[in-house]
Parts: sequence; C-alpha cells; structure tokens
Amino acid sequence: MENPNVRNIYCVGRNYSSFAKEMGNKVSETPIIFLKPTHSLVSMTGNVIELAGSVGEVNCEAEIVLHIGRDFQPGIQIDDLVNQFTVGLDFTYRELLNDVKKKGQPWMPAKGFRNSSLIGKFHTFKSESVKANDFKLLQNGEVLQVGNVRDMVFSLQTLVDFIGERYGLGQGDLIYTGTPEGIAKLQHQDTLEIQWGAENIGSCRVSLKS
Repeated sequence: MENPNVRNIYCVGRNYSSFAKEMGNKVSETPIIFLKPTHSLVSMTGNVIELAGSVGEVNCEAEIVLHIGRDFQPGIQIDDLVNQFTVGLDFTYRELLNDVKKKGQPWMPAKGFRNSSLIGKFHTFKSESVKANDFKLLQNGEVLQVGNVRDMVFSLQTLVDFIGERYGLGQGDLIYTGTPEGIAKLQHQDTLEIQWGAENIGSCRVSLKS
C-alpha cells in the first residue's frame, strides 16, 4: 500500500552510538541524512511484505518515525512542528549497501527499494512523552531491538533543525530517526512486530522472493 499523502522520507544514519559500534563505524559529527522514495512506504497491518531474497543478507532496523504537521521555520520548536510519531522499520540489502559504499555510489539500490520503509500506527507527538517509553522490534516473538530517543546521538530537535534548514520540511514529510543496536537478519516467513511501550502498533510477515 502506497501512502500518497507523504511528501518526503528523510532517514538518519548512525544516530545511536551502540549501532555505530555494532556496525564498526564511527559516530559522525553531524547527522547523516539520506532519502527514500514514497513508493517504499507500507503500513504494517499484519500483511505480507515481499522483499528480494536473491541479493544476499536482508536487515531490518526499528526506528522512531516523526510526521511533520506544518512547514518548518527557523527557530520553531519540535512540539509545534511534529504532530504525530510511530515506530517504523527500515529494510536494508546489507551486502548491496556495502558494495555501493565501496564504489562511492548512492545508497538507493540498497535502501530505497519498494517495501523498504514500514510504519506502524501513529500516536500524537509530545517531545517529553515520546521519551517515556522504549520502542521494540520482535522477530518471531523474540525481542531483538530496544531503543529510546534519550539515547540518540542527535536529539529530535537537532534533527528537525538540521534537515529543515538545509533541505526543508513541510506538512506530510517523515523522518526516520535512526536505529539502536541489534538489527535483524531476516529469513523467509519471519514475523515482525513493533511495540511502543507495551502496545503492539504494527506487525507483518516477510516473504523473501528468489
């Protein structure tokens, strides 16, 4: 299912030091930002998500996702800019990503493919309340990732200021804010669930097509 009301999908790389360490990368001094097409976006409703199984390892990363409710202006506070949030999943073709990085090529083939951006049920955003709960990714019922925005390298306010000032932010834009350690290596027929606190806000089953 495509989401026609979404304008831009911004993604933040290496925004948890635990993830950077897990992947053998240094923490950047400024946010690492990349884009995904809106055609990559799918809501998690217990549906089947088809991904390529012929490109090597497929990874899954849970992230807090912000929904922008109005146009960005310098100095705007995040509670006035963001109106909703959810937990989302960012899929990666890991071996393909390593290959394009070595060649100095864009990340699009490894990050921007169809069905690579999943979102759960949205909640009303308040900057303090979003810190109150952990978000989780469960793979076949087992907790794989646990994260909290308190542990981000760059705060949510820093991210919206950085993106808004350099690239622009407007109503309908999404920001995937980065993932903690514990990314999933997916197998055919895996069941994935995302949680906000104790609430299950989305699930899907993975189909890796050869």
